This record gives sequence, structure tokens and C-alpha cells, in this order.
Amino acid sequence: MKKKKWLSSLLVVAMVIVSTACSKQEAAVSSNAGGNSGNASNKPVTLKFLTWGNQAHLDMYAKLLETYKKQNPNITVTLESIPFADYQQKVSVLAAGRELPDIAWVSERMVPQFMANDILADVSDIKSDAAFNLNDFIPSTLNLFTKEGKLYGLPFSTPPSVMFYNQDLFDKAGLTSPNELAKQGKWTWEEFTKSAKALTSGTGANKVYGANFFRDWKTWIMLASYAWSNGSGPFNKDMTKFTWSDQYGVETMKMLQNMMFVDQSHPKAGEQINFETGKIGMFFDGYSYMSKARTIKDFKWSIAPMPSGSKGSVPMMGQAGYVVFKESKHQKEVKDLLKFFASQEGIQTSSTFFVPPRKTVLNSDSFLKQPDSPDPSIIKQVVIDEMEKAVVQPGHVQWQKIDNEILGGFDQLFGQTAQPEQIMKTMEDKITPLLKK
Repeated sequence: MKKKKWLSSLLVVAMVIVSTACSKQEAAVSSNAGGNSGNASNKPVTLKFLTWGNQAHLDMYAKLLETYKKQNPNITVTLESIPFADYQQKVSVLAAGRELPDIAWVSERMVPQFMANDILADVSDIKSDAAFNLNDFIPSTLNLFTKEGKLYGLPFSTPPSVMFYNQDLFDKAGLTSPNELAKQGKWTWEEFTKSAKALTSGTGANKVYGANFFRDWKTWIMLASYAWSNGSGPFNKDMTKFTWSDQYGVETMKMLQNMMFVDQSHPKAGEQINFETGKIGMFFDGYSYMSKARTIKDFKWSIAPMPSGSKGSVPMMGQAGYVVFKESKHQKEVKDLLKFFASQEGIQTSSTFFVPPRKTVLNSDSFLKQPDSPDPSIIKQVVIDEMEKAVVQPGHVQWQKIDNEILGGFDQLFGQTAQPEQIMKTMEDKITPLLKK
């Protein structure tokens, strides 16, 4: 495939070519790390690796691959990144045009569709590789990639959603930290909305908002935590019924509506105000946002658990992993690369930004004591202790259409064209037929 065609079909936002020279961000990849035999041929091979990662993530992979190149300099890996909001659709387009990369990131919401489309390679032979030590993975992290006893990928991240907060703003407002309130069992949704209002101040360019649920205006899943923490959720467990039209779904919308238009403690749709600016008191995201939070120098920040409902705190469990595509012409080389990425060394390196699925890494200093991160006791409270409570983000073969209908409902709320009860009923009417397909 010609490089020009590859780039044009992806509309690539960021591209890093990993090679021998670090300044060129290029690395040659050894296919015999992680207990594998080396590449049988010295013929040059180029593998394409697709992510939705930011530049910090790509830089991390560049360094990881530099250590991997030494045993097999004939293999070159190119890294390319697409924004998460566009990722699933772009991969679907690539699959239709038979232009898929060799290896890629996938999230929990994408796997059902990609399995149904039969584009993922079976990597079950990894199970028999004793040196790889598949037993080191937290068992639940493999469920997403397992179908009918076969393995179709390996996880690299299993983070519960967390709340980043501006400690300076909490101190200025005289508020108790969410971490301390959580220890006391008092970090509730009611306390959260009160805190958001108390943190809000100023007008115009000096406006400070108490909270923001949205990484971007297409990322609504953090709001599902309200219903989960009250024993409900947007869908039932087997994704056959839309249940967000119940009391807790309506209450979720009313909470957001009140924060946006009454308390004015949450940005309105279209306002692009990032946590890094210091003008957001509390921000909900996955643990991987650490790559940006660690660059903050203008204020003190930390992380806290999600607020609690009647059933306690229930974060969203994001899961992301590596998959190999069936159409790759370099199956042996790319599967060896997969094993390296998911090896002890690979997972330890990626734990810089991602909650590791390997038990030995999750409880190690390499994860808990990263530079410019909160104290290990806080990471244990917010991440490790919350993992067993978390709900895996739903996935469905019709997810893209379902997601669009939910976004349409939020557009009604943002534009104040319908009330929460009607919005949720409309969602239910439009999504129910999709769940049956």
C-alpha cells in the first residue's frame, strides 16, 4: 500500500516514525523479546501501529521501541494517532477499504463491533507461552478480548474513571478535600454539586467553573456513574435494554441542567475550558489524563474517587488493549510485537500513563511512584481500591449509532429544547430498536 494512500484515508492528526535515531523518533523492533524466537529473515519489514494517543503517549512508545530494536533492526514501526472521538469510525472505513494497520489500540466500546466484523486475528497461541506469563494479568481484563475460548487481543490499560481536582481552589474556598470526605463516607453527589457551586466564581474571561464532566462534547460516559452508584445505569447488564430513562437517568440530566443553567458551575456546550488552565475545579476523566496533569505547574492538583450514590461510588472501568488485524501480511512479526508491548517490560513502561493489567506491575513502585503524581496512598485509594467497584463501559455492535442518539439527547439539553424526562424518553424510543439488531 502506498504511504500517500495510507495517510489520506486516515486523515492522520499525528504521526511519529520510530527509527534508530531518537531525534527522528524511529526505532527498529526486535521480534524475539518477551520469550519469542527471533525473526527468521533479515528482510526489512514495516509495521503500522495505530492509536488515539497524544504526543506524550507516542513519545513513550518511541522510547519503548528503542529498547526493542537492538535484537531485530530490520523491523520498523510507524505510529499514527487519530482522535478518540473519530477512531472507531475511521477504523471501520479502513476495514472496508482493506487498509487496516498491522496492530492497533482498541477500547471496550469497539471490540464487539470488530469481533462481529471478523477483522481481528486470533492470538490464542500466547496462552501456551510460559515465558509470557499470561497468568500475571488480572483475569477480568482478558474477558473483553475472549470469545468462544479464543483470545483476540491483550489489555494494556484497565483504569477506573477518576476525578482530577484543583487543590488550590478547594483551599481558597475553605472546602474539605474530596479524598478526606471519601474516607468519611461523605463524598456524595449532593456534596459534589455543593462543592461545584462553591468553587465557581468570576465572569467572562475570569470565570472559574466548579466542575466539568466532558473531556470533549462527545464524551458523556462519565455521567453514567451517577446511575451506576444508585444501582441503575444507561443499559442493563447484557446490553439488551436502554434503562437510562428511569429515575436516575432523569436525575442525571437534571443535575447537569441545574449546574449549567442555574448554578452556572459547569461550562455550557461549546466552551472549551481545560482543567490545565486552572479554571475548572473538578474534572472527570480516565487515569491516562495523567499525561497532561503532570505538566501542570501553576496550581496544586490531585485525584479523588467518583462521588457516591445510595450504592457507594461506582466508577466507569475503561479498558484498552492491543489487537492484531487478520489482513496484516506480517502475522509472525506483528504477533511478536504484540507480545513485547504486553510483556512485563512493555506494561511496566506504559504504566507511566495507564493503569496496568498485570498484577505484578499494578502493585509495584514503577506504577505507584511515578514522578509528578499524587502520593501512592492516594493512587491506592482512588485507583486500586476502586477497581473492584467499577463497571466496564458498555459495548455493542451498533455502538456508533447508539452513541449518536445519546449525543442527540445531550444536544437537546444543551440547547434547552426539551426537558430531561422527554429527552430520556426520546433516547429510549430511538435506541431500543438498535439494541435488538
